[in-house]
Amino acid sequence: MSTINEIVDAEMDGLISDLQILIRQPSVSAKKQGLIECANLVAKIMRKAGINSEVLYLDDKSIPPIVYGELKSKSNPNKTILFYNHYDVQPEEPLELWENDPFSGKVEGNYVFGRGSADDKGELITRIKAVEYCLKNTDDVPCNVKFMVEGEEEVGSVHVEQYLNRYSNRLSCDCVVWEFGYVDAQDRPIISLGMKGLLYVELISKGPVRDAHSSLAVLIENPAWRLIYALNTMRDPIGKILINDWYKEVQPLTEQELTAIANEPFDVEEFKKEYGIGKFVGDTKGTDIKKALVGMPTCNIAGFNSGYLSEGAKTVLPSQATVKIDFRLVPDMVPEKQLERLKNHLNEHGFSDIEVKLIHGEAAARTPLGDPFVRQVEQAAKEIFGSAIISVSSAGTGPMYSFAKVLKAPCISIGGTYTFARIHSPNEFARIDLLNKTTKCIGRILERFGS
Repeated sequence: MSTINEIVDAEMDGLISDLQILIRQPSVSAKKQGLIECANLVAKIMRKAGINSEVLYLDDKSIPPIVYGELKSKSNPNKTILFYNHYDVQPEEPLELWENDPFSGKVEGNYVFGRGSADDKGELITRIKAVEYCLKNTDDVPCNVKFMVEGEEEVGSVHVEQYLNRYSNRLSCDCVVWEFGYVDAQDRPIISLGMKGLLYVELISKGPVRDAHSSLAVLIENPAWRLIYALNTMRDPIGKILINDWYKEVQPLTEQELTAIANEPFDVEEFKKEYGIGKFVGDTKGTDIKKALVGMPTCNIAGFNSGYLSEGAKTVLPSQATVKIDFRLVPDMVPEKQLERLKNHLNEHGFSDIEVKLIHGEAAARTPLGDPFVRQVEQAAKEIFGSAIISVSSAGTGPMYSFAKVLKAPCISIGGTYTFARIHSPNEFARIDLLNKTTKCIGRILERFGS
């Protein structure tokens, strides 16, 4: 490994250059912008690294393709690790808050700026390069390596399960390294063993057939107020979801999980400072903060739209109001069942006129703490970073459930995204020192898993 680490240090200019090339290719799934071009670019970078790669489609060619990469081990062909990543990125707006072109890949000191620099093109590059440097070192890899890189993660991985089922033989593996991993403010990698699920809906309230003069508010019910009344029945001020049976399937955290959560560091003051807040929801304190992040469902208003939103005044009573809500789910909550509970709740509280539109549903998944792959990843991370943190689950969502169900393999998140890297926000960045360490760490994981 010392030789691979030396190669990583010597080849950092090439790693950064390839990352810049990827950043400069916009690939915004929400706008269907540049996806095929980026998929082909990823395949090209893989081939340059010595990885056999293909761009694969479903029958409907309008669905963004996946990039499949494969490299068979000469010395250990009986063990296979799969890297899951995505080449699509979040929209770059609001443009006025970026200090540089969002797709410039500008390097300043220890930082590479640009949309996708951290989420997820920076993570993808570290994995490709780790495999490339193994080949440069020994002309082999310690185990079989596969890549699945999709183009719809930022819009809910709508077709990922179809891809997994269609290409299950190619994608078969013994373990999955997930698409990202956070590094905390003390430069400790957070090894996450799960992802929360998601139910994303839009509620639509309709009023008069057209916008009306606001003086008519004494006679015509405002659909925005209608939505507000409905929302107030769904969640209390301390964050508890009031929908009947919402928590019915939620399993209590095990003693082993509670111990891991208690041992996981969390810098309360640094977090509050970063987000400019004075307290947490429900004035949560102590270990309950970490338990909430790992194991509590949420009900969040992601967007509310109604009436006049431009500058100045317009006295209008809007004809329609919409709200987008994301509910984070935990094992064993089923998105379809939760959706029915939401609809029943609205009907029972007199809001049957409000339309419920499903945007996306995704179940939660967790890898057990005792899985042998957890220890291998932890040991590799400690060797490169000096220390590592085991997290029972990420607070975020991804299609981990689909991977666990179809491939029947443990999934673990490990990577080099600084926890305050402004992912999904203007001025997103990747830290070059963490790209370096993460590439070394991935190389070490390959070696440990293949041994």
